[in-house]
Amino acid sequence: MVAHLLSLKWRLLLNGFRRSPWQIVGMALGAIYAAGMTLAGVAGLVALRWADPQIAQTAVVLGGVLLVAGWVLVPLVTSSADLTLDPGRFTTFAVPLRQLLPGLALAGLLGIPGIATLLVSLGTVVTWARGVVPLAGALIGALLGVLTCVVASKLVTTAVAGLLASRRFKDISSIIFFIPLVLAGPIVTGLIQGLNDSRDYLPGLARTMSWTPLGAAWSLGGDLDAGHVAAAGAKLLIAFASLAVLAGAWYLLLKRAMVTPPSTGGTSRKAGKAGLFGVFPGTPAGAVAARCLTYWLRDPRYAGSLVVVPLLPILFFFAGSQSGSYELLIAVAPVTAFLMAWSISADVSYDNTAFALHLAAGVQGKDDRLGRALACLTIALPLVFVFTVGSAAVSGKWDWLPNILGCSLGALFTGLGLASVVSARWTSAVPAPGESPFKKPPGNTAQTMVVQFAGMGAMAVLLIPEIALVVAQAVTGRELFGWTALAVGPLLGGALFVAGVRLGGAWLDRRGPEMFAQLADNR
Repeated sequence: MVAHLLSLKWRLLLNGFRRSPWQIVGMALGAIYAAGMTLAGVAGLVALRWADPQIAQTAVVLGGVLLVAGWVLVPLVTSSADLTLDPGRFTTFAVPLRQLLPGLALAGLLGIPGIATLLVSLGTVVTWARGVVPLAGALIGALLGVLTCVVASKLVTTAVAGLLASRRFKDISSIIFFIPLVLAGPIVTGLIQGLNDSRDYLPGLARTMSWTPLGAAWSLGGDLDAGHVAAAGAKLLIAFASLAVLAGAWYLLLKRAMVTPPSTGGTSRKAGKAGLFGVFPGTPAGAVAARCLTYWLRDPRYAGSLVVVPLLPILFFFAGSQSGSYELLIAVAPVTAFLMAWSISADVSYDNTAFALHLAAGVQGKDDRLGRALACLTIALPLVFVFTVGSAAVSGKWDWLPNILGCSLGALFTGLGLASVVSARWTSAVPAPGESPFKKPPGNTAQTMVVQFAGMGAMAVLLIPEIALVVAQAVTGRELFGWTALAVGPLLGGALFVAGVRLGGAWLDRRGPEMFAQLADNR
């Protein structure tokens, strides 16, 4: 049975290369990236062969701890656990658990993560190839460490199988995983600074972690090389006991999963209040605003596309801390206004075939445009005010407050007007309802890029008066230009907003059926 499961997993891996050419290219790029990371890790471990034993022990133990933690946490955060051999699929087969468990564990090693982990772990054997005894201890520790990674990962994914089957959990976890990517610069810089400031702390941390289930297996080679035979024996028992406990817990969860697999059925809901439809006015524009704002609050695709907005102050603050000046923070509000306003340029595309409701209900184009803009303003306007005042307070540039507020409001209303026109004429390739917010959809990608860049260029042209007033105050230092911007920005932006809603509405009235046909083609 174990051999049969391994054969099944191998066939599934090979079938992955029989997909479309672009999927094969993506898999190849992922394999190349993993191979590069693996090669770098193995090279580093080989280099530690001639390093100071304490440095080598610290690096191996802490690296092993991070490896185990990654196997446990990554499936939870990204919801990308390998479910090709999901235990729930074996519920109708009389497979003994004593055969199923080792088969699933070894099958977990077949794949890019498993192979990379195994190769890097075996690299620690080279690190401690300073004698027969340390080498044997490192080999045993590497095998125990790899098994601990796989079994711990299987334990976690089996325990949360119900959550992993939930679309909402997948969407939320994908967004959470995207946040560290946005903040990669500050995180990496902080880690490097912390490592430079805590060189004396890391060896002590490694010694402590070596007595835990996370690091016990990885410390065997170093302890034996240092002559700490008793400590190595105790840590070997800890590693074996930890693996046994994890395997036992996984066995119990697997036994339960085979009898009562997680349900993915829907849940019934009771009739409730009108929600946002009871808050907005009972007009066509108010109904559209309530529906769109509901999407803003509940559709993960909107959160995924705008997850960077609440992180902008952190990024600008980090950039200012690197240069020693926080004046750059005053740009947070205008950039936020720009991003929020331009986000509705794909609003109709996010509707997908649900846009048919607007056509069937006979909603006029101007009401459709106004309602979508009001939904965005409900969220964007408070953010712009908060970011404007907050950036002025942190940077101490209160004299720039009128100018930045006027520029931000001008960018917000101008962008909403322009986006109302663009989204009434062109559709964009966006993830379909129910798909991951970060999935790259098929469709008119080239047209989407041209429209997006051309639209942003047009918006930059429309914002020339506000930009000119910012430059004028920066050159002359006179606050009069700031107060002028506070008047010009909202007035000019408001006029362009009204013009955009009317022009976009007129286009939508003429092109509604054609827009729906384009949306159907992009599915």
